[in-house]
Amino acid sequence: MKQTKVSLKESHIELLESFREFGFKDKSEMMRTALDRLEKELIEQKLRESARLYAEIYEEDHDLKELTESAISEWPE
Repeated sequence: MKQTKVSLKESHIELLESFREFGFKDKSEMMRTALDRLEKELIEQKLRESARLYAEIYEEDHDLKELTESAISEWPE
């Protein structure tokens, strides 16, 4: 694995020092887990925003609504 140098607030360092209390084998595992969770959260946030924008466009586009409705009406049951 690669290494990197980061600057942290004292409260972050104190949290990392308690890695065993949270069930991690070391500080690095704790940091990797935190970054993995952050990445997942950021991706989900981006997807939610994208879905919101698509919904907004759909609401404002009457031609798109008609096209969707016509496709649904021809869909087999």
